[in-house]
Amino acid sequence: MAPSSLTLPTVILISILSLISPSQSASCTSQSFTNNRLYSFCNDLPSLNSYLHWTYDPTQSTLSIAFLAAPPRPDGWVSWAINPTGTGMVGSQALIAFREDNGGMTVKTYNVTSYGPLTESRVWYEVRESSAEFSGGVVRLFATLVLPERGRESLNQVWQVGPSVTGGVPDKHEFQPENLNSKGSLDLLRGESTVVTGGGDSRMKKRNIHGVLNVVSWGIMFPVGIIIARYLKTFPSADPAWFYLHIFCQVSAYAIGVAGWGTGLKLGSESKGITYSIHRNIGIALFSLATVQIFALLLRPKKDHKYRFYWNIYHHSLGYSIIILGIINVFKGFQILNPAPKWRNAYIIVIAILGGIAVLLEAITWIIVLKKKKSSKSTKPYGGGLNNGHGRQEPLDP
Repeated sequence: MAPSSLTLPTVILISILSLISPSQSASCTSQSFTNNRLYSFCNDLPSLNSYLHWTYDPTQSTLSIAFLAAPPRPDGWVSWAINPTGTGMVGSQALIAFREDNGGMTVKTYNVTSYGPLTESRVWYEVRESSAEFSGGVVRLFATLVLPERGRESLNQVWQVGPSVTGGVPDKHEFQPENLNSKGSLDLLRGESTVVTGGGDSRMKKRNIHGVLNVVSWGIMFPVGIIIARYLKTFPSADPAWFYLHIFCQVSAYAIGVAGWGTGLKLGSESKGITYSIHRNIGIALFSLATVQIFALLLRPKKDHKYRFYWNIYHHSLGYSIIILGIINVFKGFQILNPAPKWRNAYIIVIAILGGIAVLLEAITWIIVLKKKKSSKSTKPYGGGLNNGHGRQEPLDP
């Protein structure tokens, strides 16, 4: 049949299909590669829109792979790794592909010991050859590996994507459920993969609970309690209600904060090798200061006691320190959890409202204090005597 016999719809369909990148296909079985690269098996990985192709030779202990994934941004990175000792990213021996400053793609190896800054290093296996391509928003990572253990039939795989690279070093990836669930077991001979599910979701729930508890306690309730104590006691009608409101607010905040601190300890024990030093150290300081502050209630001298002045200095200093450290650590937590921007913005609005209320009450408090001072001066007898109505002062009776 002559080419002119092709209908217009057919020509349009062929043109559209030719524009579709192989990596955007619905299944790995329809993907193809340049240089006649062929693989025995392929899997559609269940998270991060990723695919893995591989050929394994158990006699030579060689594994040839093609890993396809779309980084969050064009200047991001993608990674495929083997973890010989566990199932997560920590301890994995990673291949990471990204664009260098000169515009070319590179593949480097990393022994991932933590979620901190990565350092290029030798890995558990030998990399015989590696390369990477970038087109259509997708990175294709190719490598031939020599596994140190001959006859191995399965391995733990981990895959990941990251948003950016700074100074030739891949930056930290996000901690969304898709990122946390990107791991599983790969059967090299049968061409099957089993994905580890549930753990990421459970850990994310614990992280969210930890965040909510600490925002409510250190980030909101403690500041509210201090605002109550500082400003409401100025109004005579609020006494002694302000004191009981202050105690209730601070004790409740401490209880919630202890629960948040406990969930943080649990998360730390379940995340070996992952350390957020600043966030952890501030959390320890907050717990210690708040514990001392709560026990200070038992040592509170009476108003006329000679040590009450020094107790007030100590009590106020710890209180303001807790506010400052608590707010700082809340924002550190936002950096780690990386939630939707609306949650961070909502907290900023809450803190701004509390700050505005504090400023307003501070002005009102000073007005009341100044009026009291002025009133006390006007009612004080002049010269220690009483006016006799003729402009002279007469001495007071003894």
